[in-house]
Amino acid sequence: MSIKTLLAAASLAALASATQAEVKVGMITTLSGGGASLGIDTRDGFLLGMKGASEVEVIVEDDQQKPDVAVQIADKMIQSDKVDVLTGIVWSNLAMAVVPAATAQGKFYLSTNAAPALLAGKGCHPNYFAVSYQNDNLHEAAGAYAKDQGYTKPFIMAPNYPAGHDSLNGFKRYYGGDLAGEVFTQLGQTDYAAEIAQIRASGADAVFFFLPGGMGISFMKQYAGSGVDLPLLGPAFSFDQNILQAVGDAALGVRNGSNWSKDLDVPANAAFVEAFEAEYGRLPSLYAAYGYDTAHLLRSALDVAQPSDGDAFRAALKSADFDSVRGKFSFDSNNHPIQDIYIREVIKEGDVFTNTLVATAITDRSSAYVNDCTMK
Repeated sequence: MSIKTLLAAASLAALASATQAEVKVGMITTLSGGGASLGIDTRDGFLLGMKGASEVEVIVEDDQQKPDVAVQIADKMIQSDKVDVLTGIVWSNLAMAVVPAATAQGKFYLSTNAAPALLAGKGCHPNYFAVSYQNDNLHEAAGAYAKDQGYTKPFIMAPNYPAGHDSLNGFKRYYGGDLAGEVFTQLGQTDYAAEIAQIRASGADAVFFFLPGGMGISFMKQYAGSGVDLPLLGPAFSFDQNILQAVGDAALGVRNGSNWSKDLDVPANAAFVEAFEAEYGRLPSLYAAYGYDTAHLLRSALDVAQPSDGDAFRAALKSADFDSVRGKFSFDSNNHPIQDIYIREVIKEGDVFTNTLVATAITDRSSAYVNDCTMK
């Protein structure tokens, strides 16, 4: 599926014609397959945040969660569509395929989600800004929480791709203790019988897992029916708003690390949640929140300079002069956020499964790789 739209096709009213647009944004995200809900929320949050920006044209295309497709789309957007800014990629393996080549060609990339360790450290670039987090962050919060709760033998698992490795590294960094087991699953896996058998035999006292999108739905349903009764921990990606509706009661009470929650007491966040529900008829997920923040960061920079004025536009992005739905927000020297990371608990409000804040896990967290970034 391929979508080319001005600010805003589908659910947002058309705001400008292509001939009027001064800036072009290329959004490459996942709109089909098992990860579609993540990309759809990313797109919808971004378009909501750009509503009224008549000087901007947004071109949206589906990467199908395939690195080669993402690269082809990026090449077309850069060479044919002449975009100024790229954004939207959900998956870290796709980001690694697209971002270095895009920034090497002088394009700006604003990440709504994927933020692999390499791009925060040795592979950092002045034109790459991670608006979401650094991949390890939400998993670090879960590790800190596991330590605080006194777990001594957690079993941990994640998919075998860059964000999966960042996930388990982040958890271990803040947990710091012994593990009952550590497993990397296949990306896109749907059958977890073997892993659940390993958990059962491991002697674990808790389970931490990072399985975004359809992977998390499959695991949670199978785990709930397995009879294994160990506490579950995860990052917010494993307990995303869309995943919860598919999993149901099995997710109730699970604690997860997040840098955003719909009940975070921030005026910009309350306005975002209300606007998103009014526009789309559903609660926003963290992917929508990141998309919305990315749009407002971009708009704040465009108020100062155009992407063609590279240094001025870069400085405007770096200043992060916008009201984030997360409250306090700033960029560290590697262009990744400094922000608080929380613990949420899955609850049910009426007929809707959602999350509520229960604790602050880490304050003013940057990333483990910032000192590896030699960018000036």
